[in-house]
Amino acid sequence: MNKLVAGNWKMNGSLVSNRALLAAINPVAGVDVLVCVPFPYLAQAQERHPGVALGAQDVSEFRNGAYTGEVSVSMLRDFGCAYVLVGHSERRALFGESDETVGRKAVAALEGGIEPIVCVGETLAQRDAGLVVEVIGAQLEAVLGVLGREGMSRITIAYEPVWAIGTGRSATAAQAGEVHRSIRDWLLGRHVDAGRIRILYGGSMKPQNAPELFATECVGGGLVGGASLVAGDFSAICRAAAPV
Repeated sequence: MNKLVAGNWKMNGSLVSNRALLAAINPVAGVDVLVCVPFPYLAQAQERHPGVALGAQDVSEFRNGAYTGEVSVSMLRDFGCAYVLVGHSERRALFGESDETVGRKAVAALEGGIEPIVCVGETLAQRDAGLVVEVIGAQLEAVLGVLGREGMSRITIAYEPVWAIGTGRSATAAQAGEVHRSIRDWLLGRHVDAGRIRILYGGSMKPQNAPELFATECVGGGLVGGASLVAGDFSAICRAAAPV
C-alpha cells in the first residue's frame, strides 16, 4: 500500500498564494499525495494536478438542515473531496469536540463516500503520566463504537502527539514507531482488519526528519502542517515517502 502524505493548510492561504503553491505540488510515483485546504478554497483547489487528491479539514456530523456555519459531506463531495480530517487536536482543544463527536463525524464522512482521517494523540502531560495508550485507546474506542469493525477498517488514522504540533518539536522515530505499533495492536485486539488502515504520523514533520519517520515500522504516511505551506518542503517530504 502506498504511503499517504497529507498537507493540512489549517487556516492559511489566499487566492494568490494558493495558486503558486498548488501549481508546485505534483504527484510522486508510489505515494498518495493529498492537500486539505480551507473550505473557501476548495473550488480553487479543484484546479490542482489531477494526480493530487483533495481533502477538507472538517465536516459536519449532520447531513443538512438548520445548522448555520456547518458544511456537510455532500457539499464536500460536490468539490471532489476524497478525504476529510476529523478530530484534529485543534478541533478537540479549541472547539470542544469530544471523542463521541469525532466518531459521529467519521460516520457521516464514510456514509457520504469520503474517507475520514481520524486524528488521535496525547498531550505532554498525558505522555509524562504514562497514559499514551489509554488516551489514544479511548479516542479510537469512541470511533469503533459507532463505525463497527467493518467501518473502522475503511478509515485512515493520524497519530499526532499534541506536544509536537506547531512547536518545532517532533516525536523521535522510536517514539512514533512505538505508538504506531500500539495502535495497530489495539486494532488487531478488537478484530479490526488493520491491514487496510494506514496510520500517519503528524507533528512537526519536516524534510529533515521525514525519511527516518517514513522508514519506521507501521508509519504509513504523514499529516504535514506548516511544511505543507512551503512547496519545496512539502515536495521533499512527499519524495521521502516514495518506495526505495
